[in-house]
Amino acid sequence: MPAPNLFLVYVTDVERATAFYGDLFEIEPVMRTPRYVPFEVAPGVLFALWGGQSDGLTARTPRSSEVGLMVERSAAAVDDVFASWVAKGATVVEEPHDAVFGRTFVVADPDGNLIRVSPLD
Repeated sequence: MPAPNLFLVYVTDVERATAFYGDLFEIEPVMRTPRYVPFEVAPGVLFALWGGQSDGLTARTPRSSEVGLMVERSAAAVDDVFASWVAKGATVVEEPHDAVFGRTFVVADPDGNLIRVSPLD
């Protein structure tokens, strides 16, 4: 059985979200359509923005998942990503702190989708 290779994030404004994630992760989309924009994050693995069925989606919609970025090296590397993302205007949900799995923080995209940075497992 193949592993999952498409991860969708629901957004209300695809252009705004494309600019946000492209800047935050410093990546370019594979292609752009009015409702779907994929980014290849590893060979054959897509992280995609989807705005095709968001009539009921608002920034107040509770989120039950997170996009994750695991960084190698030290806790200082997590703090470096935090400083970079704050400088880019990311909305801070959780300030950097030490958790049982290591240094971590959470920011949100313009739709309230959560993005957690943590150490590499």
